[in-house]
Amino acid sequence: MSGHVMVFAPTPRLTVTIDKPDGNTELHLHPGGQGVWQARMIVSLGVDVVLCASVGGEVGQVLAPLMAAEGVDLRLIRRSSSNGGYVHDRRSGTRTEIADVPGEPLNRHEIDELYNLALSEGLRAPVSILSGPDDDSLVPPEIYRRFAADLGANGGRVIADLSGRHLNAVLSSGLYFLKISHEELLDTNRAADDSHDELVRALLALHSEGAAAVVVSRAREPALALIDGEVLEVRMPRLEAADPRGAGDSMTAGVAAVIARGGDIRTAVRTGAAAGAMNVTRHGLGTGRRDSISGVAERVELVPTGLSDPAAPRKRVST
Repeated sequence: MSGHVMVFAPTPRLTVTIDKPDGNTELHLHPGGQGVWQARMIVSLGVDVVLCASVGGEVGQVLAPLMAAEGVDLRLIRRSSSNGGYVHDRRSGTRTEIADVPGEPLNRHEIDELYNLALSEGLRAPVSILSGPDDDSLVPPEIYRRFAADLGANGGRVIADLSGRHLNAVLSSGLYFLKISHEELLDTNRAADDSHDELVRALLALHSEGAAAVVVSRAREPALALIDGEVLEVRMPRLEAADPRGAGDSMTAGVAAVIARGGDIRTAVRTGAAAGAMNVTRHGLGTGRRDSISGVAERVELVPTGLSDPAAPRKRVST
């Protein structure tokens, strides 16, 4: 399999949604979690995915066939404890959480098995996405540091959508591309406020710590990107949101899909921005039509801010 993406999704979840779209109550079961949503969008963009994950317990028995049905090449380890999940009710038109179960942490043996599995697959893939666990306690940051170091040292392009301790771990090993939201920068004290200047400062700091290219999403404001030392605003058409969740995961997936096909980083960021924008116009995380995303990508602009990182020539993003 060439030109594919390995997605490391250590702790996928079962999502249960109660809906009433046409007056009749419906029950929807889907696999979920950041890595699953990213993999779904990559497949929508016409790129093959190897999804590496763990499953266990009654929830895992349901999750495994649901993930296989996503059109990915599924690679699993079996765990002794159960995966997590949530139940949401949106019959009223707004999403109400009924239950949210994070699941149990992976034990040391399971971590070793999952690492060996995902490393083997990642070494075969030109691009690997490291997606975060749904709860920080489920998977230790050290496994992410080792992944970034081992894959990067062997020519892989590592893309991360992480925050907190897991982000700190991978930065020390170096990244090809990092996507992070401004809320995550605030929550982890990497930014003092959400002003443009403060977010640019945080963007440059992330680059100096090990991320070759960085995108900071800003909800309804244009995202900020650092590519080859140049700070850019990512401007796109205004689209009305049906469900605001999942834009960031779709953006990361869009970037990975383009890079896996041999595209350049600027095209990748425009495609990622379009994938994120189109995802929020739909009900269903990590969903979208390839032709629609391509059409929106043509209207995404990368506008120079006039700011740059003087240290950037040491960490240029190769195409």
